[in-house]
Amino acid sequence: MTHAIASFPAAPDLMADAYVVVGLATCFVRADGEISPVTVAEPVPSAYLEALFKGVPTAYQSLHGLTLEQVVSGDSPRRFADMAEAADFCPDFVSRAFAAARTYQSRPVAKSLVPPGTCTSEVNYSTERKRILNADHIVRVEDNVKQHEYTHKVL
Repeated sequence: MTHAIASFPAAPDLMADAYVVVGLATCFVRADGEISPVTVAEPVPSAYLEALFKGVPTAYQSLHGLTLEQVVSGDSPRRFADMAEAADFCPDFVSRAFAAARTYQSRPVAKSLVPPGTCTSEVNYSTERKRILNADHIVRVEDNVKQHEYTHKVL
């Protein structure tokens, strides 16, 4: 029986059996000059899923075809059957899961890439470009783009 997720006023259009893909990604955390790997579960939108199957390098180790009911409980994320114990949820997992589920409603053909109830690791997994979660972005004067002196003048 399908029922609406009534506890989420921001997502009244989504049903409990709405399809969503959740990826387990290898990310990195920097501490004391060292970087260490962590596994993060995050929803994958349909457009990015289609790009992954065209060979784009990705940090996703595996992709899981699930329903919202399997990954959301109330207003918090729920661990699904194939999720590693050491894996963490990404920030804003629930709202991102709702957003990703909407992309599959508007593009149902993407569901065939990872059918509901299945898991795949047939992607171009690579950690060459490391996703560092706690990176500090320090803006320096050298980062400014130099413009010609009359760029903003009317000639």
